[in-house]
Amino acid sequence: MQPPERPDRVTQYALDVVAGRIVTGQLVRKACERHLADLATGAARGLHFDVQAAERAIAFTGLLKHYKGEWAGQPIHLEGWEAFALGSLFGWKRADGTRRFRSLYLEVAKKNGKTLLAAIIAILLAFFDNEPGAEVYAIATKRDQAKLVWTDGKHLVEKNPTLKQRIRSFALSLADDASSSFFRPLGRDSGEGEQGINAHGAIVDELHVIEDRDDIDNVETAMAARRQPVIVKITTAGKKRASVWWEERSDALAVIEGRATDDAMLILIYTLDEGDDPFDEAVWPKSNPNLGVSVNVDFLRDQAAKARRSPGKLAAYLQLRMNVPTQQSVKAIAMDVWDANDGLLRDDAGNVAETYEEWAKRVVPQGASGFGGLDLASVRDLTADLDVFRDDEGFVNVLGRFYCPEEGVQARSQSDGVPYADWVRDGWLIATPGNVTDYEFVREARKAAAEEHEIVEIGFDRWNATQLTTQLQQDGATCVAIPQTHAGLGAGWRELERLLLETKIRHGGHPILRWMAGNVEVETDAAGNQKPSKAKSSERIDGIVALNMAIARLIVHAQEEAVEPWIIAR
Repeated sequence: MQPPERPDRVTQYALDVVAGRIVTGQLVRKACERHLADLATGAARGLHFDVQAAERAIAFTGLLKHYKGEWAGQPIHLEGWEAFALGSLFGWKRADGTRRFRSLYLEVAKKNGKTLLAAIIAILLAFFDNEPGAEVYAIATKRDQAKLVWTDGKHLVEKNPTLKQRIRSFALSLADDASSSFFRPLGRDSGEGEQGINAHGAIVDELHVIEDRDDIDNVETAMAARRQPVIVKITTAGKKRASVWWEERSDALAVIEGRATDDAMLILIYTLDEGDDPFDEAVWPKSNPNLGVSVNVDFLRDQAAKARRSPGKLAAYLQLRMNVPTQQSVKAIAMDVWDANDGLLRDDAGNVAETYEEWAKRVVPQGASGFGGLDLASVRDLTADLDVFRDDEGFVNVLGRFYCPEEGVQARSQSDGVPYADWVRDGWLIATPGNVTDYEFVREARKAAAEEHEIVEIGFDRWNATQLTTQLQQDGATCVAIPQTHAGLGAGWRELERLLLETKIRHGGHPILRWMAGNVEVETDAAGNQKPSKAKSSERIDGIVALNMAIARLIVHAQEEAVEPWIIAR
């Protein structure tokens, strides 16, 4: 069977991809070749493509309206790749007239509209699939993640007067009383579990952050009594090979590459091909089929430029913007960038012309206002105590103090290959008596710092810090606990990166802080937010964490000061 002279949107997309008129990677090309091949030979396996069913699903989308951003209030228009996914899912049928595909694996870079597409699929399954008592769930490890898909569905329904009359909207449910059908978010952390559900459809959002195989297995088991259930797995590429995402992706690859056969699985993986240059704009559509639509080209150029300059951004750029799976271990701070920010005076030959103490007095005058960061060590490691001061030229100047227990310094220097003993000798590292760090030394140094400068606040990690921070507050300091999460550290890390790249931070070449800067690796969450990771980093990074916390408090106060004039004007 040859494709018709005037193909439907699904088939037209497949033809355009295979002919090279649309830029895609080889995996999407294989999905399109599979569609065209099945048009010709699928009947022998009891498969046929119901063009009317496919076009009906695609046309339904045109009745819905965007509810946020520049397109708010406008009808939704599916791009070719979205029409291909939706039309394939609802158009391909088995001999008995039921749906062919019982699962969709969709992997694409962030901001390409996969969550909105998944919400449309959920509405169709719950309320327009001729399934009495349809139960459709958005599934995620955390219900807040599951609510992202569900919330899109809720707004799509509420913006359409006809749908709103038929489908009732509750706090955590969309329901059609006439058919006893509903669409709900379901997260493991909600305590609801999957027991007792009879799912007709399920949307697994951001598969790469699903922590437990049971979350998917339980839902698939709950579909056993349904006539034509569907589970939709949408995701951006992950990083961990030992994960649910990697298992599902490996299975999908085996099918789309022809190493396994599964007529019930629909697979679309938008990613780069081996050998592609991720900074070549010509290949960006392979990972971003909505490039120029929901993915802003200038934004992507900005992300690429940052990834080129910052090693810490590269892995996140590959994973989230190019949809390339990566376990890449990348140092977050390039040492040439770090060294360019020492702020030290040099002579005509390029030699440093001042000591650290002279530099500190020059860039941070007495009485300067600043913010502290305090990261206390475990028994044998380093405690970092830093202050940051923003001057009138916009530079952030960093003064650092580091502490360790005296016992074992020499042995650790030899075993770890780190010159702790030299740092103690040269005054960079303060060794306190005994086998644990004596925090009374930190307290006294803090008192001295408060006499010389105005320390507005000290950001600290709660771990092991209760006694010292209580004492510091008794001494008159203001201490603010900072969660060691993406929410707590992310803004400070972004500002630190910006300062480094713009050469607007000055650290005086402190050797311990430099060593720690070279150790930093970052953790990236599903939204692309980053924070320094002690777990991933090869060695100590306490000084960078303390710096991160000090900067976090600095920018909070800077934002508050910027708002105050507006409040007064109001």
